Amino acid sequence: MATVLHRRALRVVNKGKLFLPTLSRDNSTEKHILRSDSGGIEKPRQTVTEFVWQNLDKWPDKTLAVCAVTGRGYTYAQTHRLSVSFAASLLKKLKLQHNDKVAIVLPNVPEYPAIAFGILEAGCIASMMNPAYTVDELKHQIKLVECKAIVASKLSYPNLYKALQELKMNIPVILIDNEDLPENTIKFAELAENTDTDILKSVKRNIKDTAILPFSSGTTGFPKAVELTHESICALNSMILTPGIIAVQEATASFQPVLPAVLPLFHIFGFNVLMVNLMSRGVKLVTMPAFKPELYLDTLIRQKANHLYIVPPMAIFLGKHPAVTPRHLDSVIDIICGAASLSSGDAMAIIEKNKNLIFRQGYGLTETNGGVAIGYNDNTNHDAVGFPFPSSEIKIADLSTQQALGPGQEGEIWYRGLNVMKGYYKNEAATKEVLTEDGWFKTGDVGKYDENKYLYITDRIKELIKVKGFQVAPAELETVLRSHPKILDCAVLGIPDPFSGEVPKAFVVVQPGQNIKGEEVLEHVNSKLTQFKKIKEVQFVDAIPKNPAGKIMRRQLKEKYC
Repeated sequence: MATVLHRRALRVVNKGKLFLPTLSRDNSTEKHILRSDSGGIEKPRQTVTEFVWQNLDKWPDKTLAVCAVTGRGYTYAQTHRLSVSFAASLLKKLKLQHNDKVAIVLPNVPEYPAIAFGILEAGCIASMMNPAYTVDELKHQIKLVECKAIVASKLSYPNLYKALQELKMNIPVILIDNEDLPENTIKFAELAENTDTDILKSVKRNIKDTAILPFSSGTTGFPKAVELTHESICALNSMILTPGIIAVQEATASFQPVLPAVLPLFHIFGFNVLMVNLMSRGVKLVTMPAFKPELYLDTLIRQKANHLYIVPPMAIFLGKHPAVTPRHLDSVIDIICGAASLSSGDAMAIIEKNKNLIFRQGYGLTETNGGVAIGYNDNTNHDAVGFPFPSSEIKIADLSTQQALGPGQEGEIWYRGLNVMKGYYKNEAATKEVLTEDGWFKTGDVGKYDENKYLYITDRIKELIKVKGFQVAPAELETVLRSHPKILDCAVLGIPDPFSGEVPKAFVVVQPGQNIKGEEVLEHVNSKLTQFKKIKEVQFVDAIPKNPAGKIMRRQLKEKYC
């Protein structure tokens, strides 16, 4: 009852705001459409760079980002200066044009905000890529988005160099390292030096313009580039900042909230929900290039972290690992867990170590800028993923009729709001599969809601495997498997794993007259894939079950062998 009363109070708090126009509705199923009780948001009028720097004058000398490993960091004012100088250099020195795509192939480093928002400031489009990707994975993404420049580090440069060679592309590669740079690369520091920024006056961006191109795994083939506009990004962030949803306080003269930035910034959760949103609050981001338990725990205590944005494997670690004590969570006010569902038992294991902290789950996809639903900050239902964001709608669609279902009934989760993607870049067919003419995005996830409007995720229609919160498309792994001359047919399923949530398992049919060992299969596939996509187990079978149309019947395969 407390939660219901709180939601009604929020409706009063937001009274008088300029709400977005009501979306078109199906009167026959109106009562089964989920909407937020926390009011609405103003229609976005800012670009992403205007949003992140809107409060710069409030905390210019506070730290924006600092490296947990080296201690290297930048204030908000320093980051802004780097960003603007970098933007001008992209146009003047590298001769980039508006809407040119620039890839960011970096781990979490303090320079990430300056680089990302410098690209946008120049009127270009940022495409964030995983720095751990192999040559083959990088080739696909660089070619798809038609990169005109790349920002990276020496860590990923060898794979980038090979990828560009094989693609026969000669484009600028900018490295953030300061020493021993490979030949024909450009030092980021030189492009971010003080320079005449008058050229930026020519940059004209509309909120409908594409801002970023992150990647989302689909059920067929390789990951797809997702077109997210300035408007859709700012819409999601305005939704998060609604009273009762945001728990992160704004920085003041005497206080600055601290958050470990361990979620990858190339992932929409890290880029948008963490970095973009919290820069508008003046947060200190402690960047970590990877999740290393000892470093993470040390950071919680040394930096007195107030807020944690995490994924289920991290939640399980915090709740269950004996090295994690109440002392590590002593300064924590709020925890948000996303990217995959978490059980209430795992949530309660964390709360037992600090009974005063707020713990809630959120749910979103790259296609929705990372947000669909979230628990309010007085949340006590740890099985649910919360309520719809303000100015958005959720429909539980019947899998056959697509009609909206009522409480307790399972169907596909459809979502509609200003934070939905523009579409998949250069993939109209895939876009039409998931976006309806009246604006609904079909998530591919199965869920339900209860009488109190709490949303639950119960299954997936999409055949994606969730590894540590990352999406892995079976079709991508199957494509690589079939490239082995001794493999006739194959299928990949996700199997439970206590730490990763799921891991990929391959089922292989061998060519007649051939012999092959599991180790050979693993070496062939995994050498071409980044760590979280690697197949963990191979099972040889006589045949892969398929329907008359040739589609793999994964449920039948799982029932028989798993």
